[in-house]
Amino acid sequence: MARLVDITYCVGTTGVSKPFSCVSRCKDFPSMQLERTWNTGLLLSDSCGYIAVDHGERKTGGRNGGGTVVISEPAIIVAFRGTYSITNTIVDLSTVPQEYVPYPAPDDDEEEEDNIGGRNRNVGKGRSDNNDEKCTNCTVHMGFLASWRNARDYVLPTLKAARAKHPDYPVHLVGHSLGGAVAALAALEIRLSLGWQDVQVTTFGEPRIGNQALVDYLDKAFGLDIEEDNDAHETRAYRRVTHVNDPVPLLPLTEWGCRSHAGEVYISKLNLPPAPEDLRLCQGDNDPECMAGAESSDGGGWFDGSLREVTDLLALAAAKGTDPYFQHRDLVAVDGDDGDTGSDAGAGNDGVGIGGESTATALTSKTNRLFPTRLKLWQLFFAHRDYFWRLGLCVPGGDPADWGREKYNLTQTKDSFVFGDGEL
Repeated sequence: MARLVDITYCVGTTGVSKPFSCVSRCKDFPSMQLERTWNTGLLLSDSCGYIAVDHGERKTGGRNGGGTVVISEPAIIVAFRGTYSITNTIVDLSTVPQEYVPYPAPDDDEEEEDNIGGRNRNVGKGRSDNNDEKCTNCTVHMGFLASWRNARDYVLPTLKAARAKHPDYPVHLVGHSLGGAVAALAALEIRLSLGWQDVQVTTFGEPRIGNQALVDYLDKAFGLDIEEDNDAHETRAYRRVTHVNDPVPLLPLTEWGCRSHAGEVYISKLNLPPAPEDLRLCQGDNDPECMAGAESSDGGGWFDGSLREVTDLLALAAAKGTDPYFQHRDLVAVDGDDGDTGSDAGAGNDGVGIGGESTATALTSKTNRLFPTRLKLWQLFFAHRDYFWRLGLCVPGGDPADWGREKYNLTQTKDSFVFGDGEL
């Protein structure tokens, strides 16, 4: 799935053409047939991507010379890319309060409201509630909703036509960055309004799309509100992949009423490639072992400790420059709930050396306090792009950072859905 969404960055630049050709990684998918591409503009409300049909790929002759190896299963793919100016957009998301509108917008007529997903006519399929149900008190980021509305006139007719030809093919929606937010809103409409239950969603670095009521609505629509066992993790209908140090999944800010939904798959390793042990299948909306933990460790704001934080960091830097054996206790860690400043542990030593951290570790800790994950905007070029492959550059062979790297081996782990070109 990561490679499929990477191909979207060819749309609007060098292009994707039929049968399924581009300068990037299209050759990795010989069974894929392009249905159409779309490109709606250059602003936050823009949307571009492609719709393709994967007829599945099987290779005869297994490891012992017999049998059939399944490379990919048949599916209809709808792929959304991020905006053209991701840096400017994310700066806006992190510094400018966003405007939210009811979901769906109040100016929809009844027919359009049904299409947008406000009339939840199919929420009861497989569940106990068969009544018409609106998303009560839901608000959605206006830019994300506008982006989906700009795209839906291109996406839905083509998607319905492909579905009519291939009624047994499931629908897979994928998106990176702001494209992940658009994929989320598209998936709600397709699953609830059209009543297609075999819809699966995989997003990478998806920002928050709305308030807690909308999060609850999406969780219920995709069964993410049900307590999962280990086997259920592997069959999730919605997988929201996040990566350590990526600020985008923590934006827009919690202070503005935005929340993250469930279905998270967390990559804890900073550099490529991740191994199975670097992946965590997160629980609920705010698993403290995943991205939510990064936000809570930020202390809730920038410069949480103000001048004292800056002073501590300068002192650490000076100490490192003058004494390579200097040991420093992290004053922030010492300042517990009881208000103790560490005078006991560091008595007679000014908090140096006893039970403490190395200067390098303390410097890193202080830097993380000064620059919470959600404000590490330089990671837009690194952590936000590193999702199994380095995404976002449409050149032959993909981003040069991936040249020479072998494909992920789907046979090495039971949890194979988190690897490979046909999966995550």
